[in-house]
Amino acid sequence: MPDRPARSLPSRSLPSRSRPPHGLPLRGWTLALAVAVPVEAAATLALPGAVAAAVDAVLAGHPAGGAAIPVGALLPLGALLPLGALLPLGAVLLIGAGAGAVAAAAGPACTADATVALRTRMLRHVLALGPGAPGLTGGDLTARLVGSAADAGGALPSRLGAVTALLTSLGAVLGLGLLSPWLALAFFAGVLPGTVLIRLFLRTAGQVFTRYQEVQAELAGRLTGALAGLRSIHAAGAEQREAGRILAPLPELSAAGHALWSAQRRTVWQATLLVTVVELAVLGTAGWQVAAGALPPGALAAAAGWAALGLGFFEQVEALVGIAHARAGRSRVDEVLALPAPGCGSRRLPDGPGEVSFCAVVVRDGSRVLLGPVDLTVPGGSTVALVGRSGAGKSLLTALAGRLREPDSGRVLIDGVPVAELSDPELRRAIGYAFERPVLVGATIGEALEGAGVPETRAARADGFLGRLPHWYDTPLGELRISGGELQRLGLARLLAQRPRVVVLDDATSSLDLATEHQVTLALNESTRGCTRLLVAHRAEAAARADLVAWLDGGRLRALAPHADLLAHPDYRAALAGSALGG
Repeated sequence: MPDRPARSLPSRSLPSRSRPPHGLPLRGWTLALAVAVPVEAAATLALPGAVAAAVDAVLAGHPAGGAAIPVGALLPLGALLPLGALLPLGAVLLIGAGAGAVAAAAGPACTADATVALRTRMLRHVLALGPGAPGLTGGDLTARLVGSAADAGGALPSRLGAVTALLTSLGAVLGLGLLSPWLALAFFAGVLPGTVLIRLFLRTAGQVFTRYQEVQAELAGRLTGALAGLRSIHAAGAEQREAGRILAPLPELSAAGHALWSAQRRTVWQATLLVTVVELAVLGTAGWQVAAGALPPGALAAAAGWAALGLGFFEQVEALVGIAHARAGRSRVDEVLALPAPGCGSRRLPDGPGEVSFCAVVVRDGSRVLLGPVDLTVPGGSTVALVGRSGAGKSLLTALAGRLREPDSGRVLIDGVPVAELSDPELRRAIGYAFERPVLVGATIGEALEGAGVPETRAARADGFLGRLPHWYDTPLGELRISGGELQRLGLARLLAQRPRVVVLDDATSSLDLATEHQVTLALNESTRGCTRLLVAHRAEAAARADLVAWLDGGRLRALAPHADLLAHPDYRAALAGSALGG
């Protein structure tokens, strides 16, 4: 492959979101919504009074301070509508329509931007938690990130709408009271049962939504696990059995959905009945007072409008559903955000050979001990192979070195400095990993290799297949079709570009054939000369090349000695064979 210039590639991070794609920043949409919704509500609240004034002016048969215009086509018998009464009514209608249009645009924009902000915050927090975060699975996180965050994003419009409906109802009640105390009394006869109705619905809906989202997360987790093992499922002919396992929570999901629909249906018909009774009481009282001459005729129109507005809060089932959605979603998002992320220190490493010390480290899963207590010192500049049966804790121990997993007790030190006290950039410079299935992050091969140039790709024996790519470093990752061994070699090239003082190889050459593995091993030994190397060994050849072997058995360190010395132990030979068979 001809030499091409190596490039220094910028590291990629999550983009900062300063302006949404629809023009205004989130704060601008929030302000627009916060202004438009109350203005629309005020215009709606003023509309019955404006209509009443217009009706009284027409029935009085005088201009009420303004010129008159003929509206024979609109009013029977060619009645004249006073312009002085028309202008306030038109102004109220225009203001309400304009505010409504702004609210209709700002509401979805606020929801979308709030959802993006929550998802970004949640994603950053999950990445900060690291792979060892307790209680987090891929399916559950996906459900929370996609579904719960979207529900929580609608909190502001839903709550603002509900609060505005409440204030509008209170203003309507005040309007009824100003017309006549009897009208307010007739209205209040329905307030107490309406309030009880709303509280019962919110409590029921909140519980049902939470359970619904939990079952959704369980379904997503089962589906994610099945997709990861799709080849094994097909090979075993277990498609139908696995489909049944994945869909087993569906009846519970259906039950939660039906419980919500039942609560919503019950609340709707009860609210409708309540609204009808209260409206009849208010209109009957208003009609009686108009007939008795206690109120002008226009008051009947105002009473009808304000009664409907006053009862509007009890008809806001959709808004209440939105609030219940938002509460349940926010609760599930907050559960993730409440998980404490491991803090970073600010110390830097002194010059040193890269000695790694595990001091009484213990890792638990609940009450079960997965690893430890382990005391192990990896001398600086040496190569230590970790050998043990599958599940002995080899990968778990290597994860502790770079804080990919936090010990439940004990400390890990590099050249005498606890890794928990190192700054994150310093720790990433100090220790580098290569895994069995490395993940490539970025838009192109060049970005994924994070600065690895020709020397690194040659050392990892990746230059051959890279040279056959049509665009080389500029090849998009989405177009990349490579084998598991080629993927491992890219991971090794990325590791070499990092130039750490401690190198961790966690089954990083398992997909290579023996000849390529031998070539890569020689190149790695040359490229990482002087570095401390900690490797998970599944082959006797790898253990034999190491300076020392750390023999793990049941999560504990059974011995630390050269491979040749340990060969005398039958259990060690069985462990090495079992490690190879178990992967």
